[in-house]
Amino acid sequence: MTEDIRAACVIGWPVEHSRSPLIHNYWIGKYQVAGEYRREAVPPEEFDGFVKELAERGYAGANVTLPHKERVLGLSAPDERAQVVGAANTLWFDEGVLRATNTDVEGFLANLDAATPGWDRDLETALVLGAGGAARSVVFSLIARDIPAIRVVNRTPERAEALRERFGPKVRPAAWDELGGLMRSAGLLVNTTTLGMQGQPPLEIALDDLPASAVVCDLVYAPLLTDLIRKASTRGLRHADGLGMLLHQAVRGFSLWFGVTPEVTPELRALVEADLTKPA
Repeated sequence: MTEDIRAACVIGWPVEHSRSPLIHNYWIGKYQVAGEYRREAVPPEEFDGFVKELAERGYAGANVTLPHKERVLGLSAPDERAQVVGAANTLWFDEGVLRATNTDVEGFLANLDAATPGWDRDLETALVLGAGGAARSVVFSLIARDIPAIRVVNRTPERAEALRERFGPKVRPAAWDELGGLMRSAGLLVNTTTLGMQGQPPLEIALDDLPASAVVCDLVYAPLLTDLIRKASTRGLRHADGLGMLLHQAVRGFSLWFGVTPEVTPELRALVEADLTKPA
């Protein structure tokens, strides 16, 4: 990094699959920023040293992806959101201090706000599938919007119970075999699992019992049209897909590193869609 050119990167292992360079370099060009965004493949045993030398390597900040999102908390000054969620995905320097946050939270909310305006109006019960890191970000987001009841459904009950212990009584764990009955009162259904992702088992659930006013959100973005989103569309339910969240979660990092708050536009979405669907 020089005074004229600022650089940021995404750190992961592996990292070749990341679409972050496509997104951020698009914005660098669109807003005529003197900047660069790169991939950095860093194995776990080298991660601590890499982060400690981030400034010396010329970086104004970075995105952090699997498997490093939890470990980076101990190498930075995480904000309250990152601490509560238990993971960070964005690093930046603030007067020499390496700070960390989790932009999956605002990415999730901004995507729903854009795709399904008013989704949280009079919402009483949200139904969250899964209890991993993505679920923690979603639950944090829903609590921030004052959703009264959040039912977390997971095949391993202990993991769902851990979310209740982390976030409090608004979170109510449930077993997977309770899913059908819970749908009748759900105003929002969110899939945070990898089920339905390319190379993973399918998410085999029916949406017949969801109210006609319910909103469906799938965090999976490969494939672009998941079976869950297809079923929601067939039923005429409002829905938000995983690609929208991927794009919106990138906004704050770009603003922190390059001093410009970018827009998520149809042109950007089309660019990433084309990349996701191109032949291997």
